[in-house]
Amino acid sequence: MENSILNLKPLNVWKHFYALTQIPRPSGHSKEITAFIESFGKKLGLETTRDAANNICIRKPATPGYENKPTIILQSHLDMVPQANSDIPFDFTKDKIEAYVDGDWVKAKGTTLGADNGIGVATTMAILQANDLQHGPLEGLFTTDEETGMYGAIAVRPGFINGKIMLNLDSELDGEIYIGCAGGEDVTVQYQYQDEEWIPKEDVAVKVSLTGLKGGHSGVDIHLGRANANKLMFRFLKDALLTYDIRLSSISGGSLRNAIPREAFAVIVVDGKEKYERIQEMVAGYEDLFNKEFAGIENKIEFKAEFVKITPEIKLIPKNIQTRLTHAIIACPNNVINMFSEIPDTVETSINMAIVQSSEGLTDVKFLARSSSESKKTAICSSIESVFTLAKADLVEAGNGYPGWDPNPKSAVLAIMERVFEEQRGEKPKVEVMHAGLECGIILSNVPGLDTVSFGPTIKFPHSPDEKVEIATVQKFWDYLTAILKNI
Repeated sequence: MENSILNLKPLNVWKHFYALTQIPRPSGHSKEITAFIESFGKKLGLETTRDAANNICIRKPATPGYENKPTIILQSHLDMVPQANSDIPFDFTKDKIEAYVDGDWVKAKGTTLGADNGIGVATTMAILQANDLQHGPLEGLFTTDEETGMYGAIAVRPGFINGKIMLNLDSELDGEIYIGCAGGEDVTVQYQYQDEEWIPKEDVAVKVSLTGLKGGHSGVDIHLGRANANKLMFRFLKDALLTYDIRLSSISGGSLRNAIPREAFAVIVVDGKEKYERIQEMVAGYEDLFNKEFAGIENKIEFKAEFVKITPEIKLIPKNIQTRLTHAIIACPNNVINMFSEIPDTVETSINMAIVQSSEGLTDVKFLARSSSESKKTAICSSIESVFTLAKADLVEAGNGYPGWDPNPKSAVLAIMERVFEEQRGEKPKVEVMHAGLECGIILSNVPGLDTVSFGPTIKFPHSPDEKVEIATVQKFWDYLTAILKNI
């Protein structure tokens, strides 16, 4: 048990986090986790309600002497991003996360850990269960499907929550308090076609695999300059198309809109063994090039080409489609678009080319745009639409937009939190605006008037299998939060 997270402090938080790792909870699969949280609240004898979106609200009365304090909402989301390394056989709808202690951090074996936002959920559970804290009336708000569209937050309505103060527990850097965040919008592109089934006998099929990239959260990590597997793969494909007249059979890169794609795979067809050998040389050259370009940012990028047998399942994307697709992806913007002029080192607008996926006569390309400016968010979506309209895509559509969270630097709760932080640590916290999407803006649009802030312990590389949470900051987070509840 020496390496078990159950030995970590605060024990009451880590025991609940361990329980969460044992329950499959990828976005879109909320049945088991919401039943678990609902049962948890009822077993404590607390008022527990569920809405149509399977959000759960658990109400805990004030401790003696704090009855006249304002009701505080502790908000976190139940779902997690399902990302695993390609060599890890893992079913996020069935398998349990294997969390372990690695020095100062808790990590998972080859998968996302789910500290985003499991630590927030576990901390709220510990507060609801505790009998030795001092606080006013509390509402634990547990939302669903945040990672895929914030659908739980969209469904929250007045009456389901009654508090006037909301503490969002979904930030990921100890010592920072967030008072605003970017909004987001999806852009979806489709090419529809009839696959070509005839392949000359002398042709050779090659699987090209790009792996080893760090990936990460497309909001939190977008400023780090990490490689996008889709963009790199199509750099190679364009060169191979122009040099060796290759044919594209299939492409698969990325899996989630809000994760920077870590891997991409393509099956191509070339006319003859000699070109296959040249493709291998080209791939090796690109592997060296990519590692030079991203030295100090990525670790070891691996780019490999291997022979695969041509079977009836291998068909060809029409040449005109592969040409339009390739040039459009090369032309599309990706990564940071601009920074805030008035907030140093903070991203204002970005775009993530998250997914390129082909299957049976259909190729999808999916983006997630983020911006703290609605007009700039609209502009970057428009630029994607224009590129693919010129490239004659069959569908180019923006949608599923959600609002940003406008900063309120004069927040009364923020003032209290700054004072408590300085009393505890002898220094002032950083007050920031986050580029990643938080549920605060959506909930505020549905329940106006909430005084809202966001904070949390240090979590690195969320949305990737490298996700890890710093153990010492979880104790600091607990001490800080419980002091805030006492002081508000």
